[in-house]
Amino acid sequence: RAHTISMAIPGSIIDNCQSLELKTYVAGQIARAAAIYNIDEIIVYNESPTPMKPDPLKDPNVFLARLLLYQECPQYLRKEFFPVHPSLRFAGLLNPLDAPHHVRVDEKSLYRDGVVLAKKPPGGAAAAAGGCLVNCGLRKDVYLAGKVLQPGVRVTVRMRLDETGPSGLPIADPVSRSTPREADGVYWGYTVRLAEGLHNVFAQGPGGNEYDLKIGTSERGVTLTHAVGEARRRSEREGGSENVFPTKFKRALIVFGGVKGVEAAIDADEQLHVAAEDAHTLFDHWINTCPGQGSRTIRTEEAVLVSLAVLR
Repeated sequence: RAHTISMAIPGSIIDNCQSLELKTYVAGQIARAAAIYNIDEIIVYNESPTPMKPDPLKDPNVFLARLLLYQECPQYLRKEFFPVHPSLRFAGLLNPLDAPHHVRVDEKSLYRDGVVLAKKPPGGAAAAAGGCLVNCGLRKDVYLAGKVLQPGVRVTVRMRLDETGPSGLPIADPVSRSTPREADGVYWGYTVRLAEGLHNVFAQGPGGNEYDLKIGTSERGVTLTHAVGEARRRSEREGGSENVFPTKFKRALIVFGGVKGVEAAIDADEQLHVAAEDAHTLFDHWINTCPGQGSRTIRTEEAVLVSLAVLR
């Protein structure tokens, strides 16, 4: 698929958890929901007027982003990119994503993620050819022929399944992280972006491009059925042949709010210059994904699962 789907959530949802265990578990719920519904990007935004702090134990936004990144990373790469830190103390509570890019050691896969190693390829001819070695979670290192990449960098590779390199090593070619999705329709995890306020959420989508479909979620929004009907009627008035919701998009963004909703976050962001009652004007669609809810409140981690299921 060529399109991407992003979702924005406030890091403040972590502040509502009373222990590090609960904070870790909530972050895990968000990560699982993102993987289940093929989310390509998660934006963690700061809805507080106080600037973010770099320490994940002192800032809920940084904590959530760190846990989301940790869980997205294949298990065999975590020691390389996530050294021991107090914020990961209860990482063992996280349910595994089991996403396609979390490939098992003996599993045959066209694509793999790995980390570039500092050591040289074996054999004088191979070393002279300018290749490099990558740890892709296999029993042997993977040889990238003719490519010299910076050690310590995470890279996605396409395996040459029927070829071997020097000393019988598996051989592969580096590709863009989006290649598995674009070329073969394989979900390849999500990226994480921190945003200092909602105004930064809208600034740019994946690849530096703007979002062309923006959906806000709110209990004061319209039902999806109503939104689909409106889209159909609008299309008929304009003489269009398409009457589905949404019609076409390249980069979709779904925005979730915290305890007080998206409206409060918009009202608090001075750079948006939009009042809470006009929050819907920032979006193409303003949707209530759970009309007639039986509880007075729906927690953000619950709203994410409900909304992604409905919008799918």
